[in-house]
Amino acid sequence: MGKTPFSFRRSASRRRPKKTAAPPPPPSPPQHPYAAGFAASPDDNNRLIAAAAGSSALTKAKKKTGNVRLWMRFDRSGRSELVELEKNAIVRHAAIPARDLRILGPVFSHSSNILAREKAMVVNLEFIKAIVTAEEVLLLDPLRQEVLPFVEQLRQQLPGKSQPKLLGGTEEQEGEMHVSNGRQWLPTPEAADGLQSELPFEFQVLEIALEAVCTYLDSNVADLERGAYPVLDELARNVSTKNLEHVRSLKSNLTRLLARVQKVRDEIEHLLDDNEDMAQLYLTRKWLQNQQFEEAHLGATTSNNFPNTSRSVRQLGSIRSESLVTSHYEDDNNVEDLEMLLDAYFMQLDGTRNKILSVREYIDDTEDYVNIQLDNHRNELIQLQLTLTIASFAIAIETLIAGAFGMNIPCNLYNIDGVFWPFVWTTSAACVLLFLLILAYARWKKLLGS
Repeated sequence: MGKTPFSFRRSASRRRPKKTAAPPPPPSPPQHPYAAGFAASPDDNNRLIAAAAGSSALTKAKKKTGNVRLWMRFDRSGRSELVELEKNAIVRHAAIPARDLRILGPVFSHSSNILAREKAMVVNLEFIKAIVTAEEVLLLDPLRQEVLPFVEQLRQQLPGKSQPKLLGGTEEQEGEMHVSNGRQWLPTPEAADGLQSELPFEFQVLEIALEAVCTYLDSNVADLERGAYPVLDELARNVSTKNLEHVRSLKSNLTRLLARVQKVRDEIEHLLDDNEDMAQLYLTRKWLQNQQFEEAHLGATTSNNFPNTSRSVRQLGSIRSESLVTSHYEDDNNVEDLEMLLDAYFMQLDGTRNKILSVREYIDDTEDYVNIQLDNHRNELIQLQLTLTIASFAIAIETLIAGAFGMNIPCNLYNIDGVFWPFVWTTSAACVLLFLLILAYARWKKLLGS
């Protein structure tokens, strides 16, 4: 069997066998639960982390030699496998520009992009970095702690979705004939009624990704709310350096979380505003149109080789399924399904954004309240300073009189016996009266509080 683009690369060099005796065959490595595509137990996440820790040295060695990264591949039926792919293999297989892989790199780790290409859709939403085609999805770094719930949802939900049936050659099911030249996804009569309610494969993956991202952001906002209100209430009760530091850290986390939610929301809003971009995201529709074009071309070249009876049977047997596919997938301007999908998650993200804005408004209100408290304390200090200034002025008058008599200036009062204490008490009373008059004037002018 030749090498496929999804085969593992072996970095260990091959040793020459000894001439005397052939070496025993190496033991086969244990099969990973996701590699075979069957259902796994709830402890698979721990196994994935353990497998990642065991192969970290090999992965680092490979990354030094080339751009090899770990991916997980899911197909339509839900089968999955872990693969290590180079950059060129991804570009050739998914038919995307090489610059799109930079979007999935660490430089744009917190950016949000949903890009439509000819045969693929590049999804970069928070921790979810994937390349989605009409038949499969390639998920980057599936062993990260944040990505494991998304992997589990893909493994559980993709097989449960009703998929169009792959018809090849001439098949007869339950008394009806369905003929298709080549291999093409066509609905069976049993699933024809439910065709309109099912989303294409790429939109199923996009829906699961948006749900995982929105749930993750909602949980972060809930944690932020639980920690924000007690800290803000404590700051309102006691303005201290410790409480102010907690609020500063809270505002930093809130700003970063709001920016992340805003990026995802803006990307969805950008798609909703452009019908052409949404139409380009219909990968299954474009894939079916290419299949129909190839079959039409093949049928035109080989029409003389088929008898008329076979042609009539094919027309009578597949007219219902082809009409359903044509009505559902061939309208290039019909983006209603994707618009409804994006609009639902846009509203959810808008609600998450409103929660963050409400927390920020509560922070602003608390800051305003704290500023009012500080201004009130500042005003009280100013009033105290004014009162002390008035008292200092009254005392200064008495000090001036005492200083004047202390200069030994000749005065008749020196010759009068018993005049000292009456003069002192009279002067002090005059200064106290002056203090009260100035204080009453300040209150009358509302310079001091009541």
